[in-house]
Parts: sequence; structure tokens; C-alpha cells
Amino acid sequence: MTTAPPAGPAAPPRALPALFAPSPTSAPRPEAPSLPPVRRTPLVVSGLLAVALTVYVWSVHGAKPGVLLLLGLGLGVALFHSRFGFTSAWRQLIAVGNGTGLRAHALLLGTTATLFALLIGSGTGLFGSQPAPSAGPIGVGLVVGSLLFAVGMQLGGACASGTLFAVGSGQTSVLLTLGGFIAGATLAAWQFDLWKDLPAWEPVVLSEHIGWAGSWAVTIAALLLVVLVTRRVQARRNPPPLGPVPSARTAAVRALRGSWPLAAGALVLAVLGAGVLAVSGGAWGVTSAFSLWGSELVGALGGHPENWTWWRQPGNAEMLAGPVLADKTSLTDIGIMIGAAVAAALGGTWALHRGIPWRTAVASVLGGVLMGIGARLAGGCNIGAYLAGVASGSLSGWLWGAVALAGTWLGLRLRPLFGLGNPKPGDGVC
Repeated sequence: MTTAPPAGPAAPPRALPALFAPSPTSAPRPEAPSLPPVRRTPLVVSGLLAVALTVYVWSVHGAKPGVLLLLGLGLGVALFHSRFGFTSAWRQLIAVGNGTGLRAHALLLGTTATLFALLIGSGTGLFGSQPAPSAGPIGVGLVVGSLLFAVGMQLGGACASGTLFAVGSGQTSVLLTLGGFIAGATLAAWQFDLWKDLPAWEPVVLSEHIGWAGSWAVTIAALLLVVLVTRRVQARRNPPPLGPVPSARTAAVRALRGSWPLAAGALVLAVLGAGVLAVSGGAWGVTSAFSLWGSELVGALGGHPENWTWWRQPGNAEMLAGPVLADKTSLTDIGIMIGAAVAAALGGTWALHRGIPWRTAVASVLGGVLMGIGARLAGGCNIGAYLAGVASGSLSGWLWGAVALAGTWLGLRLRPLFGLGNPKPGDGVC
């Protein structure tokens, strides 16, 4: 009989799981409170609205717009249940060094980039659509616009997608942000002649130089570097943990009523965003609808937005002339608000907030205006320019994100002027 050789030293732990292990915080994250009861009246109202609008769009405008509305409803549910935010993630990283939210962004960006590479690289689309990458010119407009947008979202309290799901969940102060957002986007469209000729280079899309496989590999490598850097920053600064939100106690109920882990939200959002690309041929966006809604209001009040240079651009004229409920971005935006209302009602947290301090109200409107103008200058927002750009392998998306970090730093210094607080290292949560 042979004897087994003596066991050698234990193998070192594999690096990949450690890479995604939770980064240290100054204290454990507090336990999430239990969810309150379902808000039945808001649930019935938002549910009926979702069904009625879907039936109407499907029957009047066809299956393609109907599917886009359904995708918007799903995006609203996922955004709210995961509380997936861009504004808070950048604020937490800059203020106290907590990179949890930015690492969730990296997962969203990487998954979306993978799905985009598969769809665009293979030419796979639905309803006759041909998926195309999102890329913007690299120039003054991109830099100034993304900087203004980042300052605006810190004052307004939400980004483009965050504004929509916060409005759907009944956050009245963010309704002021949405109003300012629409006003700013409409103002920028009206004054398009003032900024359309700002210096810029042509878009740079990696797939045009190294193919979709190479573009995907470079993007994933860059996102892994983001993960490593944010982990290093968090380990050095040892920030407070993220604040908990009400959550169901079992996984089955949590799937329906929330809250979801950020990673789950990132994966669901990536799949739904890829669905928008496959159905429409273009990436998920938010802010072009705000220019449309504001211009439609101007027209209803006796103005003539059809004479603006912005609405004479290729594609824009058709958007203004067509029904709002046939517009891709309007459908997904409306769907996000209704889907978030359904999710918030299921989670028992839907409520109208009253008694907004005047300084907060001013910041909300001002922040919205800055975001509206910034999104037009930069060719998109945190979704249409940042998420879609990075996922498409466009250098404009990366530049948008880098400048937005700088704008976040500036926005944090302006928030106290309006009575808005920032996370601090000694806080219990951030």
C-alpha cells in the first residue's frame, strides 16, 4: 500500500474573486429596514396607466413603439428597485472615496459593451433595425457640456435617468429638476446656432480601427482598471458604507418588491438597454425627448420651433413632425417614470414630498437647466453620451466620464450654497 505524499502549502487565493470582494468601509453597512406595506392606490393607478398606454401605443403606432415602451417600463422598475444612480455614485467617490457605485457602473458598462459588440458586430436587429454605435465628436462642446451636466446633477439631485425614476416614485423636488431639465434642453435647441460650430474633431470609434473584438477587449481592460483604482482609493480613505434602503427579507419577494443589489440592477439595465438597441437601431438615450417636449410646448403656445436650426437637422425634423408617442426616447422616458411608480408602489415607498426648502427648489431648477444645456452641448447625458459612448467603444464616452468627475468636484463645492449636504468621512453612512 502506498501512502499519499505530504500535503504542500495551501495554494494562494485566486485573484479574481478577491478583485470583486467588498472593499473596506469605516463600519459595516447597517441592516436595511423592512419594506412598508404596498401602496395600493398608486399601484393601481400606475398599473392601469402602464397597461392602457401600452395598448394604445401598440394599437395606434405598432409593435415596435409598443416594445420600446415595455422596455422603458422595465428600465424604470430596475432603476428604482436597485436605486441605481450616477449622481450619488460620483458624489460618494469624490467626497469620501466610496467607489461602490462606480464599480457598479463598471459592471453596467462592461456588460453593455459586451452586448453591444455582439449586436452591432453581427448586425443583429429587430423590426428591420440595423444596430449602430453611439459616438460623438471630441471638442469644446463635449467638454463644456459634460462639465455643466455634472455640476447640474449635483445641484439638481439626480442625473437624467435618476430624474425620471425619482419623479415616478413621487419625489416632488426632482419634478422641479425635470422642469428645469426640459427648459434647458429646449433653450439649447433654440440657440443651436450659437454653439453648433464649436471646435471639434471627428468621432473616434475603436471598432473602426481594431474591430469589435479588439474594441471590446480594450473597453473591458479599461473598466477593470477603474475597478482596481476605486478599490485602492477606498482602501486608503476607508469611507462610510452606503446607506441602506428598505428591503424585503426573502429573495423571492425582493425580486418583486425590492431592493435589488447594485450588481443585479446593472445586469438588468444592460440587458434592457441592449434591447433598446436591437429594437430601434440606436442606443438608449434620455435627453433628446426633453428638447422635443419643450419645443412641442413652445409650439402649443404659439411659437414656431420648426423654424429653429436644431429642428431642421437630419432626423430632428422628423422627430418634431411625428407623434410624441411614436418617438423612441419619449417612449422609454415615459416608460421609466411609470415603471418606477409601479416599483415604488410595490415597495411601499411611493409618496409625494411636500415642504421643499426654497434653496433646494432653486438648486433643483438651476441644476435641471444646467443639465439640459450640458446634454445638448455634449451630445447626450450620462446615458446617451457616457453609457452608450463607452459601450460603443467611443472615446467621447470616456472623455464625458472623466470631465463629469471634475464637474462633480465643482458641484460638491456649490451644494452648501443651497443648503445641500455632502458625505463626510465621519458619517455613519454616505
